Amino acid sequence: MDAQAGEIVLLSLRVSGVALFFSSLLGIPAGVLLGLNRFPGKRLAVILIYTGMGFPPVVIGLLVYFLLSQRSPLAGLPFLPDLFTPEAMILAQIILAFPLVAGFTMTAIQAVDPALRLQVMALGATRAQAALSILREARNGVIAAIVAGFGGIISEVGAVM
Repeated sequence: MDAQAGEIVLLSLRVSGVALFFSSLLGIPAGVLLGLNRFPGKRLAVILIYTGMGFPPVVIGLLVYFLLSQRSPLAGLPFLPDLFTPEAMILAQIILAFPLVAGFTMTAIQAVDPALRLQVMALGATRAQAALSILREARNGVIAAIVAGFGGIISEVGAVM
């Protein structure tokens, strides 16, 4: 492999790793929130997550293109990256992976025996401690969520570019 191909592979892995980190940072708490709680709008949030899981990557690429183009209403905002940069690729990949991570995490959390939450709460745990206990119990499903997010990201590097 020549030097240029090596640089491209390393850039793809770096961009995908950063995107996976941020999509996990957002998606795991979102999945826990959706898996453990009932609240107004939960049904809509779950529908949006499931829709995002099946959204065509090319459409997400176009959405990011229009969002970051100079003719966008958001053009010039200091926190938005420029088009055709690694940062723009990271943004697109986060949008691709977030629903996968959140959806699979939610499913893993919901698969944990509901009696565990009751037992942990009866022993005096706070809501946060109970959520962490359930998350620990669902760790294999959460790892699968992260792997699915990485698979979704790395398989669509070309569409994101």
